[in-house]
Amino acid sequence: MRDTLVRSAGKILHRLAIELALPLGLFGLLLAVSANSTNFYFPPLARVLDRFDALWLGPRFATDVLPSLGRLIAGYTIACLTGIAIGVPLGMFRPLRRAAEPVLEFFRAIPPPALIPVLVMLAGFGDTMKVAVIVTGAIWPILLNTVEGVKGADMVLDETCRTYQIKGMSRLWNFVLPSASPQVVVGMRVGLSIGIILMVISEMFAATTGLGAAIIVFQRSFEIPEMWSGVLMLGLFGFALSVVFRLFERRALKWYYGMRDLERRS
Repeated sequence: MRDTLVRSAGKILHRLAIELALPLGLFGLLLAVSANSTNFYFPPLARVLDRFDALWLGPRFATDVLPSLGRLIAGYTIACLTGIAIGVPLGMFRPLRRAAEPVLEFFRAIPPPALIPVLVMLAGFGDTMKVAVIVTGAIWPILLNTVEGVKGADMVLDETCRTYQIKGMSRLWNFVLPSASPQVVVGMRVGLSIGIILMVISEMFAATTGLGAAIIVFQRSFEIPEMWSGVLMLGLFGFALSVVFRLFERRALKWYYGMRDLERRS
């Protein structure tokens, strides 16, 4: 038991060392290269870190980071639920998919930032507009990957379900959704990245709180170290969310990764 724990800890440390080597190396290089910088727009990294400590590890975390996180979670959750709810029947029924495809392609071709003026007219400048902007962009990779995942279900297993008269909700929960889940999760991962981008854009357009609003205010006030500290905070924000999503993915698709590991060993 002890040997197993030691081996697991060793694997985790080895993986962390590989993943963090390049970021830490680049960080150290930038810290050294920028140490004597006199460029107004590219201040020394040490100065940016000093402003980061004063701003983002203080009251601004509650006034800017948490509101951004709340909007992102709301918009992303709605996008996931809506994309999966629409994508499953479209993937299961070909006539429905063919009928809906022209409409979906039309709306998918519209860049979400172009909808911001329309959403402002409909919902004002509040959080509803910002959440709606996130939904309009994050929903598409989730929806399309759900459709493809459902369409690509194993034909042998599909025929087995038909043979044993597994229908309705039982077929949906025990065959369709598990079969499509790896591709659905891929769509969710892409949707999260798009959601973060749109969160920042919507806050830069019309907001008084949030990461995007803070960065644009610093830029317009020529507070350049503060602006770069906001960019750094945004990068850490996205990195933290990607780590959380990876943990969710490993747990949700534990059966899938287990099967893949067995195939590699055989």
